[in-house]
Amino acid sequence: MRTTMAGVAAALLCAMACFEMARAADMMPQRLTGVPFTEVKFADGFWAPKLKVNREVTIPHDLRLCRETGRIDNFAKAAGLMQGDFKGIYFDDSDVYKVIEGAAYALATHPDPKLEKEIEDIIALIAAAQWKDGYLNTYYTLKAKDKRWTNLGVMHELYCGGHMIEAAVAHHRATGRNTLLDVARKWADHVDSIFGPDKRHDVCGHEEVELALVKLYHLTGEKRYLNLAKFFIDERGHDACGRKLYGQYAQDHKPVRQQTEIVGHAVRAMYLLCGVADVAAATGDASYLPALEALWDSVALRKMYITGGIGSRHSGEAFGDDYELPNATAYCETCAAIGNALWNHRMNLLYGDAKFADVVERVIYNGFLSGVSLSGDRFFYVNPLESRGRHHRQAWYGCACCPSNVVRFLPSLPGYVYATTDQALYVNLYVASTAKARFGQNAVSLVQETRYPWDGAVKLTIGPERPAEFDVFLRVPGWCRGASVKVNGVAAQGVESAKGYLRLRRTWRAGDVVELDLPMPIERVRAHPKVKDNIGRVAIQRGPVVYCLEGADNGGRVHHLSLPPDAALSAEYRGDLLGGVMVIRGRALAHHAGEAQPRNVEFTAIPYFAWDNREAGPMLVWIPEDPKLVEPVPAPTIASRSRVSASFAHARDSLDALNDQIEPKNSSDHGIPRMTWWDHKGTEEWVQYDFSERQRVSEVHVYWFDDTGRGQCRVPQSWKLLYRDAGQWKPVAAKGDFGVEKDRFNAVQFEPVDTDGLRIVVQLQKGFSGGILEWKVR
Repeated sequence: MRTTMAGVAAALLCAMACFEMARAADMMPQRLTGVPFTEVKFADGFWAPKLKVNREVTIPHDLRLCRETGRIDNFAKAAGLMQGDFKGIYFDDSDVYKVIEGAAYALATHPDPKLEKEIEDIIALIAAAQWKDGYLNTYYTLKAKDKRWTNLGVMHELYCGGHMIEAAVAHHRATGRNTLLDVARKWADHVDSIFGPDKRHDVCGHEEVELALVKLYHLTGEKRYLNLAKFFIDERGHDACGRKLYGQYAQDHKPVRQQTEIVGHAVRAMYLLCGVADVAAATGDASYLPALEALWDSVALRKMYITGGIGSRHSGEAFGDDYELPNATAYCETCAAIGNALWNHRMNLLYGDAKFADVVERVIYNGFLSGVSLSGDRFFYVNPLESRGRHHRQAWYGCACCPSNVVRFLPSLPGYVYATTDQALYVNLYVASTAKARFGQNAVSLVQETRYPWDGAVKLTIGPERPAEFDVFLRVPGWCRGASVKVNGVAAQGVESAKGYLRLRRTWRAGDVVELDLPMPIERVRAHPKVKDNIGRVAIQRGPVVYCLEGADNGGRVHHLSLPPDAALSAEYRGDLLGGVMVIRGRALAHHAGEAQPRNVEFTAIPYFAWDNREAGPMLVWIPEDPKLVEPVPAPTIASRSRVSASFAHARDSLDALNDQIEPKNSSDHGIPRMTWWDHKGTEEWVQYDFSERQRVSEVHVYWFDDTGRGQCRVPQSWKLLYRDAGQWKPVAAKGDFGVEKDRFNAVQFEPVDTDGLRIVVQLQKGFSGGILEWKVR
């Protein structure tokens, strides 16, 4: 028989495909299985109270706000049960789904008939709003029925549906009911009928549906849901069939397997990588692994803050360049921190490597936990590492993705503590708790006793149903050096280290006790030298907790302090402070303008997650070691003793900038504090000094902020100076022009006045905002 060239080629292609499949299977790392959160009960003094607050405060708070803002009514309107137009943002459905998911997690561990009924009532509205063909999105139902599926790059239809699936899976697992699951499956079937290799080629601009479809696959066993998730992942970066690419912002600039640098919107990137890790684990496709590993290096080694926060740029809520990690302007969206933890948890399960659990720990104790107040009803959308006292949590946001994300992530944390293989138990987090784990042919009860994160002593009592030989892997956190372990009171001998874990292999019997000691000295952390904002600065960390200086503990100021390299530091537990925290105490140097030598003062640092839970004030994570980097307390002048107020000031700016006596290099100096009226444009605005006592004044000097070429602030079109006389604002009798020159102080002399306050009134240029870097009074 003659063999044709086409036949040879086909045979070679088949052989190569088989080889690649076998090679991929060989490359797949061992996968761990997480012990479900329903099998782990927290009993500690740190997380258990926070989960209680989430159940009793945050879930009701979020449900109430979803009602008050019209998010739940949108479903009633879409179902024809209520009259009215769509209210809110086009992706607001997702917030309702996330709160349902969080409520389901709470119900799974703490039954609550009242909450359960409220959730069922909302689910009934969701089901009533679903189209006969399975489509469900209240924005399009109420605003543009004929436009559905026409703008996937922007409009979040698949994103909203993905969160519905996650809520449905959680609700089914918690209650056993299919009321929301039936809706989610019908929607997923509808999507599957439209998108796929032989159907429409497109992806969502905001990833989420990919990981949700894998969850649906695991619950139902329907492989077409997994195939659809894989299709959406593999479709990114391909412009086949004339599909428009959405670019780096949506991680759609190149195929996933070819991506090596993390770019674009941080939350979207994390959700995508969660989906990639899920698909890789579920399919055994190792071809995703090089990209996952390269992208992890890109995030964890070059684009992640010490808090585990990610996404440094406000523009696009995006990752910046390598080592672009500013502090005061850090974005670090709470949702991005959650996404970082979600992805690293999956990577830990995929690889069995403790470095991924290290990131989870860093995030949950710092960059995530800062996103919610101790009271449970205030939230940060943005989590900077430095503040001038104007950045505060809010009860809700127009875009409420963060409050609704917090409420579902917190109650899932018990599921991050343990993982198993057929022959091993992995301990990834240290939390006083009880648990049950099943692996191999055995079931094991676990009791963990510890005061972590304040103390590194961990006692783990292991209770297999019957004696059995298996491994126990104890994670040694990356911050820890000198860990030691005992079994039944005897120092363990010949303990192996494997991928960041201590491996204990023996025949375990009920009542065996493992004692792990993780020393927790106070650490001074220095950033990579390419992080220019932290050169000459140091951060304080103890155990997994990152610390900060807050004005409330340090006389109202923190930016005037420097920390000598040899300063002694000590830890002290304060049960009466911020719900019970370990504080760091030490002595620092306080710098005052006009004084030849700094003053030696005591300082207190608190955990970063707990800042902004008291009175407003400044905050600093990276403390200067180099005295040249401090901002000295201004010398006593009329301006420095004045109280500053304004018609409006941007939250990331500082009113104190006006009288901090820091001389600008130029009008576009972004390296010093500033006050701006951003984003007010073309308006009349004011800023004023209220003097500590009446003063006779006759001259002011104003240095305008103008970032031409970089931003939208300009010197004002015009301005005037008023003084207060018997409670009335009157114009001064100026002896010259009111200057608006850049890169210099604009001086105005006027007839002397006796007053208790001055006010600058500006007319901003049309289409532009403006601001001031310094304002002197003589």
